[in-house]
Amino acid sequence: MDVLSSGHEQVVFCTDEESGLRAIIAIHSTALGPALGGTRFYPYAGEEAAVTDALRLSRAMSYKNSLAGLDLGGGKAVIIGDPRTGKTEALLRAYGRFVEALGGRYLTACDVGTYNADLDVVARETRFAHGRSEAYGGCGDSSVLTAYGVFLGMQAAAQHCWGSRSLAGRTVAVAGAGKVGSHLIGHLVDDGADVVVTDVDPAAIERVQARHPQVKAVPDTATLVRTPHDVYSPNALGGALDEQTVEVLPSRIVCGGANNQLATAAMGDRLVERGILYAPDYLVNAGGVIQVEDERHGFSFARAQSKASGIFDVALRVFRAADDEGVSPAVAADRLAEERIRSVGRLATIRLPR
Repeated sequence: MDVLSSGHEQVVFCTDEESGLRAIIAIHSTALGPALGGTRFYPYAGEEAAVTDALRLSRAMSYKNSLAGLDLGGGKAVIIGDPRTGKTEALLRAYGRFVEALGGRYLTACDVGTYNADLDVVARETRFAHGRSEAYGGCGDSSVLTAYGVFLGMQAAAQHCWGSRSLAGRTVAVAGAGKVGSHLIGHLVDDGADVVVTDVDPAAIERVQARHPQVKAVPDTATLVRTPHDVYSPNALGGALDEQTVEVLPSRIVCGGANNQLATAAMGDRLVERGILYAPDYLVNAGGVIQVEDERHGFSFARAQSKASGIFDVALRVFRAADDEGVSPAVAADRLAEERIRSVGRLATIRLPR
């Protein structure tokens, strides 16, 4: 993806040789407010791959924040490196200084490879770090409401397809039993669903089955997508819905917490052709960003959960719009997000008395 033609407002390259920091901060839009998005710490193959990911993820955050009804734009940061070996206090604090230099145009939070404790360190250098640990007055683990929102999106899809929001008696295939996937499985079991799971980490499977012995496991994703099921839930890294996967899925619904699930835009149309209802990822996984955003107002879990409960109704609205307009839910969600960015964002041009 070319930076100059991507439609982004600002892309910042951050380098600190002494700490080893190499980072990119991409601000896609501030039409609705400051650009909020997490910091991903990942061993990219090179700078080009890191830039592409930052541009793609920041654009998705604009749409996610818009559809969630937040007064926030979209941004994302990526740090190039292995978080297991390259993450130091000096590097995180150097990164925090770059965030601070943007003066609040970009608000950072956790993402793949970064955690609440890391944001506590970043926050020692900037006022614009969120998703901090509860000990520092933060919102804590945002995967809690991310999983809750995915579950509500799945229930909305069930309501749209089968006339009942309950997943009791339905089989849900969950790819990824990490922070979001494990919380999601808890909701599904409580709702009476039959769950089949896979994860690259055997320990993650063991933890899930220790809590929920009735959950079945399969060795890999290739096996999972061919196992008979009603709902497929990708909860690991992006690109899960590629051509090979979409062609073999037996699901009626796809709904998961992973970002950027569609390997290409064409996969959204192919899911429609196959009669599979896709719940757009940035819609259903917005519970986490809602949780993080609430931290800005003095965090209240009850208030954040109440806001996240709206994901059910927004998902139903997207599914109905897709049917009415004859487009995929991915296109319908984009249109709704873009309309809010246009209609609310234009208010910034109305000058108020000082």
